[in-house]
Amino acid sequence: MLAVNIHEAKTHLSRLVEDAAHGKPFIIAKAGKPMVKVIPFSPEKQGSERRLGFMSGEISVPDDFDSMNTGSITALFEGSGE
Repeated sequence: MLAVNIHEAKTHLSRLVEDAAHGKPFIIAKAGKPMVKVIPFSPEKQGSERRLGFMSGEISVPDDFDSMNTGSITALFEGSGE
């Protein structure tokens, strides 16, 4: 795999990016130490995106969820500390 220093990468960036887009990845190094690898971009596959509702039917929420423990929560805010 081609390794180029930062100065060379800045000088030839257009050509290097074009090569990477056509399947020729390269590494940019600083003082001889590899820093980044440039590879072609590929869009994510349809199945890998997050979906809302993927656990539908797996979890149940009580009907009184919004009013659960309101007495003790109110007491904590008012300082009576039930």
